[in-house]
Amino acid sequence: MVANLIDEDPEQAYAYSRIALRLASRVAAVREAAGFAAYATQKYSEALAEFRAARRMTGTVELWPVMADCERGLGRPERALGMAGEPEVQKLDKAGQVEMRLVAAGARRDMGQLDAAIVTLQSPELASSSVQPWTARLRYAYADALLAAGRENEAREWFAKALEADKDGATDASDRLAEMDGVEFVDVLDEHDVLGDRTDVDDVKTDGTAAGSETEPDTEPDTDRPGDQP
Repeated sequence: MVANLIDEDPEQAYAYSRIALRLASRVAAVREAAGFAAYATQKYSEALAEFRAARRMTGTVELWPVMADCERGLGRPERALGMAGEPEVQKLDKAGQVEMRLVAAGARRDMGQLDAAIVTLQSPELASSSVQPWTARLRYAYADALLAAGRENEAREWFAKALEADKDGATDASDRLAEMDGVEFVDVLDEHDVLGDRTDVDDVKTDGTAAGSETEPDTEPDTDRPGDQP
């Protein structure tokens, strides 16, 4: 249930994770799921505790990047940067290493080190023309950092590259490009909003009254009605 709900209803996923913890807190998969549910609801302290517990149980390092991102969420970017330099990073697979690079760049931005964030994202994975599961997010992060640094032409180029690689809609690169091009999206009003406050032209008669409406004749009242006489 946590896996099914975490994207659409993270609060409900979190509620299920708490039940699972009461039932099976010594199962590593339960602790990991609880960590992701807490992470999705921005309960970073809880998430970090659950990820640490899952790591102790399994001995794996695959949760290292998300643990570092929890440190960012807790307002401790320097700890996230410290984790980026630990030996555990070398044990990560390629996807994990890219994720760690994204977290490290985010930590640099948290600390106001924008140029360092841009340099952190520059890598063989960024320069590669092949599209991998992480490609869109990596290109997007690079474009966003460039834009924050005022390098708009380069940012636009990389947002376009991110969009090209984003087959699953993982980023809002298309919206960012449209925004840079000055395109404004306006919600279309429904028919009720458009027509609800006016009378259709076809329903108005030539004398200005609505069709089908009853009007009183514009005459003086008859004073010769029976009963009016003494």
